[in-house]
Amino acid sequence: MLQKSSTQLPLSRLPLQSKVSQSQRAGRPGCGDSRGAAALKGHLTDNVTPVKPSKELRPMLGAILLGLILFIAAVVAWCYYTVSLRKAERLKTELMDLRADGFVIRNQHGEVVFRLAFRSGSLDLESCSKEGEILSCSRSSRGPLNFFIQTVKPKDTVMCYRCHTMFWEDAHWYGGSEMSIQHWPIRLAGYQEPVPYVTSDVYSFRDSFGGILERYWLSSKAAAIKINDSVPFHLGFNATERALFFQARYKDSPYKPPPGQQPFPELSYRVCVGSDITSIHKYMVRRYFNKPSKIPAENAFRYPIWSTWALYKKDINQDKVLNFARDINKYHFNCSHIEIDDMYTQAYGDFDFDPVKFPNVTEMFAKLREDGFKVTLWIHPFIHIDSPNFGVGIERQLFIKEPSGWLPAMVEWWNGIGAILDFTNPAARDWFQSHLRQLRHKYGISSFKFDAGETSYLPKQFSTFRPLSDPSIWSRRYTEMAIPFYELAEVRVGYQSQNISCFFRIIDRDSVWGYELGLKSLIPTVLTISMLGYPFVLPDMIGGNFLPNKTEGAVEIPNRELYVRWLELSAFMPSMQFSIPPWLYDKEVVEIAQKFTQLHESLVAPLLLELAGEVTDTGDPIIRPIWWISPRDEATHRIDSQFLIGDTLMVAPVLEMGKQERDVYLPAGKWRSYKGELFEKTPVLLTDYPVDLDEVAYFLWVS
Repeated sequence: MLQKSSTQLPLSRLPLQSKVSQSQRAGRPGCGDSRGAAALKGHLTDNVTPVKPSKELRPMLGAILLGLILFIAAVVAWCYYTVSLRKAERLKTELMDLRADGFVIRNQHGEVVFRLAFRSGSLDLESCSKEGEILSCSRSSRGPLNFFIQTVKPKDTVMCYRCHTMFWEDAHWYGGSEMSIQHWPIRLAGYQEPVPYVTSDVYSFRDSFGGILERYWLSSKAAAIKINDSVPFHLGFNATERALFFQARYKDSPYKPPPGQQPFPELSYRVCVGSDITSIHKYMVRRYFNKPSKIPAENAFRYPIWSTWALYKKDINQDKVLNFARDINKYHFNCSHIEIDDMYTQAYGDFDFDPVKFPNVTEMFAKLREDGFKVTLWIHPFIHIDSPNFGVGIERQLFIKEPSGWLPAMVEWWNGIGAILDFTNPAARDWFQSHLRQLRHKYGISSFKFDAGETSYLPKQFSTFRPLSDPSIWSRRYTEMAIPFYELAEVRVGYQSQNISCFFRIIDRDSVWGYELGLKSLIPTVLTISMLGYPFVLPDMIGGNFLPNKTEGAVEIPNRELYVRWLELSAFMPSMQFSIPPWLYDKEVVEIAQKFTQLHESLVAPLLLELAGEVTDTGDPIIRPIWWISPRDEATHRIDSQFLIGDTLMVAPVLEMGKQERDVYLPAGKWRSYKGELFEKTPVLLTDYPVDLDEVAYFLWVS
């Protein structure tokens, strides 16, 4: 590989630098024709008398000699250039051209869709050869390397390249990971040297990559990139150049080589090119991603989830839970289940209720069951020193340890400092799940909200029961804890976890309008997670968390207009989740909430359940970008405020403060609006389409 195993992918178009010159077409001497130089040399040897030149002739002879040297140098350079051209021509493979400074890949229409530029040296093309479908090189300008590209043609409409070392072209790109500032398509800001591409909590660490991420990117020009799982992968970017930097590195990195292997990183990945963006994505999902084997409980799709978090925070107790349930029934709302969130225990790491806050917990659960409520509990992987389970974890060696392997590694999270369970250890997994099963048996708990799980809460140096070459594998092991409780389970990390059949929650939102963890970020985030192979997406709580300094235009509860627009958007998502209840506002807001929860139940949920049943076979997302049904319509590639549910229901919510209208793009087809209007002359942009405060613009496909 090239030194540092580093590559750069610019998002801008650069001109190719390999044009044939006019002199070559005019027939100047090439590397196969040196007769001009030989004839000149013979003439000088046979006819010039060797006498001492006069002083007047010396400058002339010097000029002739210099001209001769320059002429010979030009011929040699031209020969080298011609040989390089011929070499490069021989190294072409299908839709890819290899050059010393990188390579380009074209789609089936001849457009450049992917450009790679080497950042740490150039290839010695003389060391390159092509045998069958494998093109390999053994040297670079910085020494020996092992570089190869293999052409793979799995089907007539797809061409793939297995690459072993990475300028992004003029296209729109999607995928990667959840981000704190989420755009669709990807939009970068600033400059970032390559950093480990591992799961992180983007609510607490805003410049990191998110808790749900995959090594997968997709281009509007039908190119897709999948980084191999074995790569110690680092990602950086330069917004000025619209470029991403790919790098493989073990030094100063949380990645470790597999046991018994030398720390020699390889930047290996596959680039596939298809006929259009939708078809290439379908191919990549079927080829590289697992699919859910089951679907979550029907009620989670059909009825709202009610969480205690945003309303009560840590100040939760038995009376508040019962009052919350009473008000849900009082205002005639349906309920999938109630989530009891943070600090229902005495200490973090306990697996039972605080007897002071919950003096009659058995009676509380009996009352909730009598009133028709299922209950789930908030859970996490941390054990604090003041919990009796800390001593148990020490004794049984259940925790992630310091590098020495003797002491537990104490870690800091948003609720303090504690040890963290080592889910690579079967004993820790069994111990953790046994407590969850006991809670289910003792109180009739239906499932759990699995919080945290990102590698950002692991120490920089640590040791685990089973060595981790990639620290994000620990996140995957944590999500596996949800499998026995999948029907109503909720997790917020995802890495190679598409087979886990539960809802994946996007990271907490602030009560703001914008793209940084605000209302406008919801659609880009849900689309991104859906395209990464996670179809059951929970868009977090309606109205956001409502935390001090992280809200707009309100004092005690989220801004009224923001809350209503958030509610309306959530009604078209795979699941709705309330925490700030609508009855804290006025009668109109309660009526709007009732209207849209009923619309979700009657119109949206049946379609969601139908699509969920197909996911186990196809892997197709439930929430889809507009380009899904019009992949060659370039206008659809930039739309980040509309989405599809399947192929037949298109939603265009209002996401701007103070607006009661919006532009709506209708792709090719016949569409009927929620108002009954029929649109047949499409594609068309409806400008300033009126949408009242109690409305969402949505359109149904007409067969």
